[in-house]
Amino acid sequence: MHFEEVTKATLFIALEMINSNPEYNIFENGKEARTLADMEEEFLNPNTNSAFIKLDDTYIGIIDYLLENPKDHYPWLGLLLLHSDYQGYGFGAQAFAVYEHEMLKRGKKCVRIGVLKENKTAQRFWESLGFIYYSTSTTQNGTGIFCYEKQIG
Repeated sequence: MHFEEVTKATLFIALEMINSNPEYNIFENGKEARTLADMEEEFLNPNTNSAFIKLDDTYIGIIDYLLENPKDHYPWLGLLLLHSDYQGYGFGAQAFAVYEHEMLKRGKKCVRIGVLKENKTAQRFWESLGFIYYSTSTTQNGTGIFCYEKQIG
């Protein structure tokens, strides 16, 4: 498993990944489907690193992260999402292991994430990987976020 940078030419693949998860889209944006313009804003910006999760030559998911959040100086994993066809096979945990290894190579000792409070499946997944809840926050649109962190290495 490896990561491949999202580019303008591959943005349509990101759209397929995101739209294969309508429940997540409803949690995140209040609608079942996103647009190509949404993908460009989310994944082609100067603030985050956006990459596809690939298993051999197959695109199976997408990851988006900050190497250092300017607010707290921790790396933040903003999104790790698998295409719905590839969920339930352990690929999410494998993708996180690749990400964790990358953070360790960069000298990072802790990783933080925010999980939408309605997304109980995601909460269970991240807790199963050793993430510990430390606070609750609110997004700009008023959505509740549970903040978790994991010591790595």
